[in-house]
Amino acid sequence: MPILNYTTTIAVDKTVGEIQKILASHGAKSIQVDYANGLPSAVAFFADTPFGERTYILPANIDGVWQTLVQQNRKGRVPRRLVTKEQAARVAWRIVKDWTEAQMATIEAGMVTIDQVMLPYMQVGDQSLYEALKESRLALPSGTLP
Repeated sequence: MPILNYTTTIAVDKTVGEIQKILASHGAKSIQVDYANGLPSAVAFFADTPFGERTYILPANIDGVWQTLVQQNRKGRVPRRLVTKEQAARVAWRIVKDWTEAQMATIEAGMVTIDQVMLPYMQVGDQSLYEALKESRLALPSGTLP
């Protein structure tokens, strides 16, 4: 099966705007777009949680999507004309948009809270919580049984 949204023609800027609108309509206080080489690379936002205001950054791994498009083209799943960095950027951002929409739906449904959903993307200093845990090989403090 090909990667989600592999045929999209929707411009990156339009999709990033849609993500900003989704986040704003679900309580984000401030939203910022980070850029790398002239293209959006992440969307950062502040949101209230039960533990106070937190910062989250949602990245778009365009290189990862491009590598997937290349691999899927080799397997005959994606046509060669769609294996470009520009298409990878469009696909990556559509996936981030779809993921964000789905996460906001689970929050609206009362299934989870924003801090549960966004925990890996919460900023701790100059990196995400996931990146901080990855550096420590996902080591967490040992727990004790009651």
